[in-house]
Amino acid sequence: MLMKDAVLPGTPDYVIEAYETLADRAKTRSFGLIEDDVIVLDTETTGLSLQDNKLIEISAARMHGREVVERFDTFVHPGCPIPAEITRLTSITDADVAIAPSAEEAVAALEEFVGGCPVIAHNATFDRSFIESVKGGVRVSDIWIDSLALSRIALPRLASHKLSFMADLFGCDAVSHRADADVEALCGVWRILLTALADLPAGLLSHLADMHPDVSWSYRPIFSYLAAENPGAAFSLVAERQRVVHADLSPECVDADDVPNIEMPSREEIEAEFLPGGKVASMYEGFEARAEQVEMAQEVRDAFALRGHRVIEAGTGVGKSIAYLLPAAEAAKRNHITVGIATKSNNLADQLMFHELPRLAAQYNGDLSFTALKGYDHYPCLRKLERLSRSSSEIKTDKDPADTLTAIAVIYAFACQSPDGDLDGLGIRWRSVNRADLTTASRECARRLCPFFPDGCLVHGARRRAARADIVVTNHSLLFRNVAADGKILPPIRHWIVDEAHSVEREARRQWAQTVSADESRTVFEHLGGERMGALGQLTHQLAGSDAATLYMGLTAKAVMSTRRASLAMVNLFDAVRDLSRTQRGGSYDMVNLWIGPDLRESAGWDEFLAPANTALSALDEAAKNLASLVEAVAADKPDLVVEAADGARRLKEMKETLALIVEGTDERYVFSLRVNRRLKAGGEALSAELLDIGEALAERWLPEMQSVVFTSATISIAGNFSHFTKSVGLNRLPSGLTKTVHLDSSYNFDENMTVVVAGDVPDPRSRDAYLDTMEKLLVDVHLAMGGSALTLFTNRRDMEDLYARVEPKLAAEGLELVCQQRNSSPRYLRDHFIAEKSSSLFALKAFWEGFDASGDTLRCVVIPKLPFASPTDPLAQERDLREERAWAQYALPDAVLEVKQAAGRLIRTSSDVGVLVLADSRLVTKGYGKKFLQSLPTSGYQKIESNQVGRYLELWRRARSK
Repeated sequence: MLMKDAVLPGTPDYVIEAYETLADRAKTRSFGLIEDDVIVLDTETTGLSLQDNKLIEISAARMHGREVVERFDTFVHPGCPIPAEITRLTSITDADVAIAPSAEEAVAALEEFVGGCPVIAHNATFDRSFIESVKGGVRVSDIWIDSLALSRIALPRLASHKLSFMADLFGCDAVSHRADADVEALCGVWRILLTALADLPAGLLSHLADMHPDVSWSYRPIFSYLAAENPGAAFSLVAERQRVVHADLSPECVDADDVPNIEMPSREEIEAEFLPGGKVASMYEGFEARAEQVEMAQEVRDAFALRGHRVIEAGTGVGKSIAYLLPAAEAAKRNHITVGIATKSNNLADQLMFHELPRLAAQYNGDLSFTALKGYDHYPCLRKLERLSRSSSEIKTDKDPADTLTAIAVIYAFACQSPDGDLDGLGIRWRSVNRADLTTASRECARRLCPFFPDGCLVHGARRRAARADIVVTNHSLLFRNVAADGKILPPIRHWIVDEAHSVEREARRQWAQTVSADESRTVFEHLGGERMGALGQLTHQLAGSDAATLYMGLTAKAVMSTRRASLAMVNLFDAVRDLSRTQRGGSYDMVNLWIGPDLRESAGWDEFLAPANTALSALDEAAKNLASLVEAVAADKPDLVVEAADGARRLKEMKETLALIVEGTDERYVFSLRVNRRLKAGGEALSAELLDIGEALAERWLPEMQSVVFTSATISIAGNFSHFTKSVGLNRLPSGLTKTVHLDSSYNFDENMTVVVAGDVPDPRSRDAYLDTMEKLLVDVHLAMGGSALTLFTNRRDMEDLYARVEPKLAAEGLELVCQQRNSSPRYLRDHFIAEKSSSLFALKAFWEGFDASGDTLRCVVIPKLPFASPTDPLAQERDLREERAWAQYALPDAVLEVKQAAGRLIRTSSDVGVLVLADSRLVTKGYGKKFLQSLPTSGYQKIESNQVGRYLELWRRARSK
């Protein structure tokens, strides 16, 4: 394998050249004490889980310099049969271990061999855990060095840090899933890693070795020894960032506004790419062109060529990803412009980045560049990295602080060799490392006061990377944050594909919301601190010996005092928010989400709230001004000292402006609300201002700057009508003729594969006892008839928990597992468990209404007990009711229809899937609007059945399907 193919895209040439010579240089390098008497070790086990598996082989080698001077190899009797898949992987059989020593005997022999020397293992946590789980295993060694983590520091630009990958790349012995062979490979790789570590910038190793000396860290002696080769060498991350950024000289794409006419292939040429011999047909074995997929690609092509907009509803199975990627790639390559793809879910973004786009790029002989842009917290903040590494304060973690030091070292090495990049592929153990210590939120970013801004910063430098790419994949969140930032986050992309577009309005409203929260307020004031703690305490200490100490101390004292007053005022403010919430009815039984409308503003409770609110406004204003004065005075002489204070001043000013907006309540663009968590005695309170009309904002601030936007999803129209969507995103406000709506039927046979059952006699939920009794029997019948594998989607926690308590014991008695989405449970864990346990069933809330894929028999039935209408006490709904006639029919009804369409879409994910959708809301057949729900489903009909007969119907349905 060539080194240029083994590193991450965008790796500077000088880094590739250094990597290419490592193997040769490692043959002659001498590393003295750190390579004398070290033990390289590997194990084989019956499986990956320590709890359920055992050792079956241990291999180790003693290295002295470049030589292996002694070997240790033994099979281990596991006390149980070896699983067949492990035998296939390792070739170790039950016969091999039949007369082998026990684990305790083998580990005792290993202890004698190791003799307390340092142990090197690839993913050492795994091997160490199995060794130390055996009696006496903790005595093997006190020093374990993880060569996997060390390889991420030594070789941060490798595309993979698997031992097999590195052994093959550097010409070491091959890995064969046997402990002895893996040890041989690691013996060779070990010297490569030491050589690569010695290549890191002069002074960096010394800096790493000296940070947080109170933390026991196994890599510290290695860094200290290598640092001694360059005694007294200085290290500047700012200088290293300048070096690596300037090495990236690839040209930026042009702004599409500077291209007079967009060149695109003809519709016939697009169609040809889906036929045998075409790019798309060559991407997939056995590919068959679908008429709907070709039509979609042609519509996207037309949008680009004609500089118009498209709304494309493409049913499940159309293959919309490649339908838009092909014309997007053609537009980018033929015109040297960047095309943007915005998705809602990480699943789709990963599918594009790691599957579809690499395959498509191969059809362009690799000459199609693509990159992903993510939110702030996906990128390391180099200013925070420097602060944390040089700080004497204790590291914040309830796990091993050594993991934080390893994360710091990995990021430093990566930043010294990478023009750009994010944290997601660096292998950092976030369960042990506080992510907030190493990343920044948009509001925290110091921007021009940061020494790395803009080009040296990995967050803002991502814009530079995007400006050089043909295709940029990002998410809805970042797209709308870019609009709010007047285009300062993303490069000038004029052609966008917005996939999963059904959630655009909701995400834009969330991103553009202005909020003052108790949690954010506490974080800001804790960070600022006071005379002795936090940013102000550190600044006071640093300025004490300055020539202008008298002036600085006076300004600092004013800032400290006013910040303290503002902090107390904000505590009082949020106490008043909680008190105000108690004067009103509404909200769920654990959360209050209260509309700040005319009635509330005219109430006695609001009058009482205004006093602490006005006090907080005054205190925030004074603190922000005093901090700004301090920053202005010190920045002229010592700008690096006031970065944190400047950040605090800016955030307090923003807090004051947002609070003023909400308290005044005169800006008619917004709907105002307050939130209180009833489950907490204090904390969690928030005041918010959300834009009422997202479509108007998009039509004014974003769409006029775009040449073409293609909105696509499987769920956009309401009974075939697109007007709800076009209004929600502002397309209806553009000149006529610019927008075209297109519906493409699914490639799947929904009438054949999906059955819709409506239980039309379920009582009104307000008759609670009757409702719960009926739903209990219905749900038990459904689960028993389907044999599990059902997903029930609730609109509120109370119903879900009450019915779970009734239904779960009855299913358990029949041998069926039912899981409920409890508070603080991980949606990912629930999803993975549901998929792994094919007969398991799940009661879930909003997180599972969309974006949840479980194909085949894993999911045979979706139940929706209640139509997902927004609560009539929802602040947005109340504001709309105040301003518009028939607001419910214009907004709440179509939103609920789309949610049901999304939920129904969980059921059929492949052409072979079959399943039943059970709708248990009688309003579907008793209310006129019920037809909109039923007509919007992908099936042409439904079965209306009494609730007590649904189980019997499903038994017959399932029996017929099994024939």
